[in-house]
Amino acid sequence: MLVKDAYLDSLRCEESALAHYIHHLLIEKKISLDDDMSKINLEQADHQIVKEMIQNNVLGIHKIRIYSLKMNQKDFVFIFAANEQAAIKFYCEKFHLTPLNCHEYSLDFQLARGNDVISFRDMKKDCKCFPALAGFFVKPY
Repeated sequence: MLVKDAYLDSLRCEESALAHYIHHLLIEKKISLDDDMSKINLEQADHQIVKEMIQNNVLGIHKIRIYSLKMNQKDFVFIFAANEQAAIKFYCEKFHLTPLNCHEYSLDFQLARGNDVISFRDMKKDCKCFPALAGFFVKPY
């Protein structure tokens, strides 16, 4: 795998620390996009500069996760949000109820949609702002 692929994956998966470290090493010309990723040596980075880059969110990464909120014994709703509290707040505002529980799911979890299979990560691309409703699930008996 090339540095370019690792960098794009870190941006796609919103892995802020890794993306900022790679970005810093690229700026400092310690690595290039065409290098094998085995050339990535985080010890070559200036950790203080990377810390400031992450705090200032130089790359504009705002990690959005997917949460399952239990409505009742068989109904669940999935909500994209920055954190659990934001998902619960969105749920309460939308449904005027308190969820029975709230659990984070993997964005790579796949589910059937029509005649196709799609991951939450791909579904998230359809949303323009967050928090956002992703869908519902009814638990079969």
